[in-house]
Amino acid sequence: MYTLGVRREFIARHFLIGGDWGPENFPNSHHYVLELQLEGTELDQHGYLVDIIDVEKHLDEVVGYYTEQMLNEKPEFAGLNPSIEHFARILSTTLSERITAKNISKVKVVLWENESAWAAYAVDRLKG
Repeated sequence: MYTLGVRREFIARHFLIGGDWGPENFPNSHHYVLELQLEGTELDQHGYLVDIIDVEKHLDEVVGYYTEQMLNEKPEFAGLNPSIEHFARILSTTLSERITAKNISKVKVVLWENESAWAAYAVDRLKG
């Protein structure tokens, strides 16, 4: 299995809902580190798992959409607590839909919200 990883850092804001989360109940910023991991068993005719320039283009667009934004105000978070777990799933699903390379079998996002806490979500793309 081959794995290709690309990383981006960005700042976004949120506040948690539905419980007593202390200071996290109030608007605050996180310096997120997004690690995108793409997996597949076969390389293309050039010896690549995926065109990294294409991946970076999609990653930059997605990260740009969230940079310096309030997550609670984004439609994909409607009715959701903007937890790091939900955010990792939303990012992974969005990137999986955008990255169309046929030989990618898994798209995984590991999202760090600080130096000690992260969440991950993986989308398995079955060949069909």
